[in-house]
Amino acid sequence: MPIFIIKVTTNKEERALEMISDRSQKKSLNVFSIVKPHGLKGYIILEASDRDTAEEAAFNLPYVKGIIGKTVPYEEIKAMLEPKVEDFNIEIGDIVEMIGQTFKGEQAKVTRVDKAKGEVVVSLLGASVPIPVTVKMDNVKVIRRESEESPESNDEEDEKKETKAQSKARNEEEKILEELE
Repeated sequence: MPIFIIKVTTNKEERALEMISDRSQKKSLNVFSIVKPHGLKGYIILEASDRDTAEEAAFNLPYVKGIIGKTVPYEEIKAMLEPKVEDFNIEIGDIVEMIGQTFKGEQAKVTRVDKAKGEVVVSLLGASVPIPVTVKMDNVKVIRRESEESPESNDEEDEKKETKAQSKARNEEEKILEELE
């Protein structure tokens, strides 16, 4: 079947797709599929029996600017229609650095990985309250693996925390004793 590319207003692809679909169903046109391609803004892909059918489905609709001149073979658009799942080497528990978006430069711990969507849920280490933040995998860089950390380093960190807490408590006790004297 011929595949046609239809130029539409950017960020109105979903709405144009719905209107073409509705018109095709109401007029019982030989339109077999309509797709908004992944990663390509301002275009939708329409599979129809012939050019006249494609033009009738899209003609004079809001947001539709026109049909690109020639038909396109499936092999050329295959990559846009079939999302590929990249194999990212990010695991739960990894410490990552944000390299994009608003939290650039912040460190976070991975709490969930969604490879199908290409997203990770992280908890920012610098935040006083742990808030889960969902970001794309290509916006994070692994700094340290949980498996690479030695148990001794965790014990040392816990001891440092305890000594800081103990010294703070001692300082407060000394202040209270001074006030009482």
